[in-house]
Amino acid sequence: QVQLVESGGGLVQPGGSLRLSCAASGFTFSSYYMSWVRQAPGKGPEWVSSINAGGERTRYADSVKGRFTISRDNAKNTLYLQMNSLKPEDTALYYCAVPQGATCVSPLCMDYWGQGTQVTVSS
Repeated sequence: QVQLVESGGGLVQPGGSLRLSCAASGFTFSSYYMSWVRQAPGKGPEWVSSINAGGERTRYADSVKGRFTISRDNAKNTLYLQMNSLKPEDTALYYCAVPQGATCVSPLCMDYWGQGTQVTVSS
């Protein structure tokens, strides 16, 4: 069965950095687009970023463009999200997810989700 396990979250000061990881298993990771989705307290889920199967093409929400970088290591079946210049509004539970395809940039079209890792940006 599909399993997605996120790690790397934590408490960081504004302006700081974190790197999230997502270990994938139960499917052919190297054949699928992958995404990050987040949910802030009291808000609905928000799509953050996606990457194609080979890792050459990436997309970002305007709210994180220029600060976050998505990447993947298909040899390790692992997805990453490098987050720099973090802001308090980036505080959320971050999920690794498998989108339905290349055009999926919404939480509504994610087929599989991990359990999430908490990121808190606060001084």
